[in-house]
Amino acid sequence: MSSSTTPADRSAPKIPKKSATSSAPACREDGEGDRMTMRTLAFVERDLRKFLRNPIAILSSILLPMVYLLIIGNSFQGSLKNLPLAFVDQDQGPYAERMLDRLRSIETGPSTFRLVYLADPVAAEKGVRAGTFKGAVVIPPDFSKNIDRGTVPQVGLVLDNTDGVSAAALQQSLSEAFNSLKVDALPIRSDPSVPQLYPIELYRKIDYDASLVPGAVIMAIFMGTMITGAFNLVMDRFLGVHEAYLSTPLTKIDMILGILISGVLVTTLISLVVLGAGIWITEVPVAGGAASFSAVVLVIVLTATGLLTMMCALLSRVDHPRIVGLLGGFLNVIFFFPSGAVYPVESFPKWLQAFSRVNPETYSVHALKSVLFKGADWQAIRGDILYLIGFTLVMFLLSIKTFKRDL
Repeated sequence: MSSSTTPADRSAPKIPKKSATSSAPACREDGEGDRMTMRTLAFVERDLRKFLRNPIAILSSILLPMVYLLIIGNSFQGSLKNLPLAFVDQDQGPYAERMLDRLRSIETGPSTFRLVYLADPVAAEKGVRAGTFKGAVVIPPDFSKNIDRGTVPQVGLVLDNTDGVSAAALQQSLSEAFNSLKVDALPIRSDPSVPQLYPIELYRKIDYDASLVPGAVIMAIFMGTMITGAFNLVMDRFLGVHEAYLSTPLTKIDMILGILISGVLVTTLISLVVLGAGIWITEVPVAGGAASFSAVVLVIVLTATGLLTMMCALLSRVDHPRIVGLLGGFLNVIFFFPSGAVYPVESFPKWLQAFSRVNPETYSVHALKSVLFKGADWQAIRGDILYLIGFTLVMFLLSIKTFKRDL
């Protein structure tokens, strides 16, 4: 018996069935992306909790760069000061007195040296050999008479040439004092035939200790990379916690992104604290406003990300924290000192200049100095930012390549 259809059935529009595969890929992609984000954020939260439970690491990463700023800034000071200098006067004449006056003016002015008066030149030489003095000035007999006669006067200068920096500073200061020995008065009007030098300073004066503030920030970033990021993975392998990851859906990308995000957050916060403390201690006049601050934050974030990805690539297969300590000390030396944070890169030998051109900290120091001290705009530090971005991408790809998710 055939089934009959009612008029209502015939008039009702037919609703097509939804295809089982029409929207499934999009749903799967969205769901997978959400799950990946949740896994990464869970890893970030786990790393941040571990870091907050270790206040010693937080204090050390902040205090050590500040100690560097205080010690280096007050030990070098740009120019040498208070070098012990023995003075022996065997002439007792008028020009010997003038020579002593010139030396006293240097002692009370630039304070390059500190005079110690002796009567015996042999004792002065013994003091230099023993390291008591950095040098000794000996005014010979008939020194004033030789000047009046027009003969060549000579002043004995005994130097401890094993300390080349101190010897060069003393020789330059004493040469200036000796050259001005016969100048009795300064002319009111300068000689128009003599070329005159008029220095023009383009920026505000920055003291030596203040110039070390960018270096302290870079050191804080490096300290942050040593106590966060890949270091946590090394500790997990050492303690056996890493084996638990194998039973979770965490992928290599999840773990690498997690340690990078948590490390960048912690390192950026530490670096900003060190930057503020350095500016407060040195009273450095910071140029620029909100735009400069945003540029500084960007440079810090890029530097932290680049160094964290580099450490992740280097430590991806390390399973003992002792190796981290050895490697960290070595990398801190070879990256920090050739970066221009202490001495200008242009004064390095050629081979060290070549390394500085690939050193990421070189570009970070240059960008921070340009923004903080010169008020440079984004165009001036564009090359530094582009290099840091490229370095970060290369290290990130390398870390993915070398990272292993197994025992």
